[in-house]
Amino acid sequence: MSNQQVTIQFPNGEQKRFAKGVMLTEIAKSLSPSLAKKSIAGSVNTTTTDLTRPILVDAEISLYDASSKEGLKVLRHSTAHLLAQAVKRLFPDAKFGVGPVIENGFYYDIEMSHVLVPEDLQKIEREMKKIVNENYTVIRKEVSREEAANIFAHDHLKLELLEVIPTEELVTVYEQGGFVDLCRGPHVPSTNKLQHFKLMNISGAYWRGDKNNQMLQRIYGVAFATKEDMQDYFVFLEEAEKRNHRKLGKELQLFMFSEEAPGMPFYLANGQIIRNELENFLRNLQAIYDYKEVRTPLMMNQRLWEQSGHWQHYKENMYFTQVDEQKFALKPMNCPGHMLIYKNDLHSYRDLPIRMAEFGQVHRHEFSGALNGLLRVRTFCQDDAHIFVTPSQIEDEIALALKIIDHVYKVFGFEYEVELSTRPEDYMGELDLWNQAEEALENVLNRLGITYKINEGDGAFYGPKIDIHIRDAIKRSYQCATIQLDFQLPEKFDLTYVNEDNEKVRPVVIHRAVFGSIDRFLGILIEHFGGAFPLWLAPRQVQVIGVSEAHTAYLEKVKDRLRQANIRVDIDKRNEKLGRKIRDAQMQKTPYILVLGDQEQQNETVTVRAFKQDGLNTLSIEAFIKQIQLEILNKQLPS
Repeated sequence: MSNQQVTIQFPNGEQKRFAKGVMLTEIAKSLSPSLAKKSIAGSVNTTTTDLTRPILVDAEISLYDASSKEGLKVLRHSTAHLLAQAVKRLFPDAKFGVGPVIENGFYYDIEMSHVLVPEDLQKIEREMKKIVNENYTVIRKEVSREEAANIFAHDHLKLELLEVIPTEELVTVYEQGGFVDLCRGPHVPSTNKLQHFKLMNISGAYWRGDKNNQMLQRIYGVAFATKEDMQDYFVFLEEAEKRNHRKLGKELQLFMFSEEAPGMPFYLANGQIIRNELENFLRNLQAIYDYKEVRTPLMMNQRLWEQSGHWQHYKENMYFTQVDEQKFALKPMNCPGHMLIYKNDLHSYRDLPIRMAEFGQVHRHEFSGALNGLLRVRTFCQDDAHIFVTPSQIEDEIALALKIIDHVYKVFGFEYEVELSTRPEDYMGELDLWNQAEEALENVLNRLGITYKINEGDGAFYGPKIDIHIRDAIKRSYQCATIQLDFQLPEKFDLTYVNEDNEKVRPVVIHRAVFGSIDRFLGILIEHFGGAFPLWLAPRQVQVIGVSEAHTAYLEKVKDRLRQANIRVDIDKRNEKLGRKIRDAQMQKTPYILVLGDQEQQNETVTVRAFKQDGLNTLSIEAFIKQIQLEILNKQLPS
């Protein structure tokens, strides 16, 4: 009898016996009709699966509704199939590439004679809704390769995908209402589970991401578990558009781009002020902890990059030139230059740690389609530091780097998460050293009580790393700061120091960045603050406005006094109405507006209007200066 039954263990540890071949949907019904109705997928022994797969062995199971992480992924992939079925109905000659899940939704790559235009998306959406209402059961079928080849005989894209399925892997197709697609699954049980979706846009995409292949048409869509989740997403998009750093960068005159230097930002006066403030903030903080700032050349001999190992891993993203019949490269990172500086002198163990920092301009070739304002550029300034340590100093120096990063991110109000990235497949060096490096990073994180996730195989080619992911004001995540432990470059550059026993031994290098790319960090800050920077960063900290031309001399006096106090101030002398001047200063997100009229001139006071705050405040000039100097010193966040 026991051979005809399986033991099923539930997430709470409870166990029950069921007939061999029982399906998850049957188990769900036996527990609760409402659970069965809500469930759209499940897992058997940690593998996500359809609800209708028979269970033939003892198993631990879970059931997923559409709001769970696993269920939402299944729902979005099923919506990609729904899209393909609707496209096939409307455009029968359509052939289908891949339709993966992406953040918030999905896409599908399609080949067809009809050239899609935005108006087609509404038509396809209507057809998708019809299929949802027709409520087709989604059926999984295991087929032989020959059967699959017959099914997709008229779709060369699917035949190509069929060829790359490993020989030991089952071939499966999914069918819904006569539409069949090659897919591993899993999928929702029926099309009426797909209620909340929207098609977003169309783009071109090379087949399998290879520019030598044909161009397909890609349709992007989003899908959610509930109507409320979808509404929240569109509210988020609206807010994100208001904060778009390219739009605000233009409005606030921060930066520009030119066809003469694609992907390479030009900083206007306002943007350069912010960059200078960011650099000076970190420069002063690093000085407290005995970092020594250096500068290395923008261009160095190609053999240096071959020696460092960057040639093998980065040459496709580097820029090259030839000088005096020798090959040179623009630096894509600062590390090799710092190795040369270290090697320029002899070092004793008493000299270490040596903390070497640089705000270094680097160049990396990015495909034009990947460029995205300041967030993805071809040249950027990296706030790089390389710390040369003895093995016994590793953990304390990593802890110090984490302390600096925490300090900086708190100033901007960023929450952050920590990720430990381990040895990649193309790692360089000895396995034992890698194990030591990974253990050292784990020890520091555990000692400091920092919660972290393991990101298997995503370390740098020369060492494991700690990556810091910040969350902005609307909860988007960005990886910025990084700490990397490197036993390899000291070996490649033959770096040494003299230890306590008067022997030459290798130092260990810690790579550290806080902003990462200052350019990208600025783009993130623009969107995080919506262009309304804290006072210490704001390009114009104060705008002085007169009620009439009769107050011009007093405006100049106030401006001069503020400038003497190192406060960034402008006067609006335009012959415009007062309300217009105030409105324009607010549009420029100026932290403080001073309105000066007869009363202020007589009493030598200023009437203060703070950005996004109700009410006015009248202060003496000196009291106002003291107030904002304190705010700048404390680096207060906007209220």
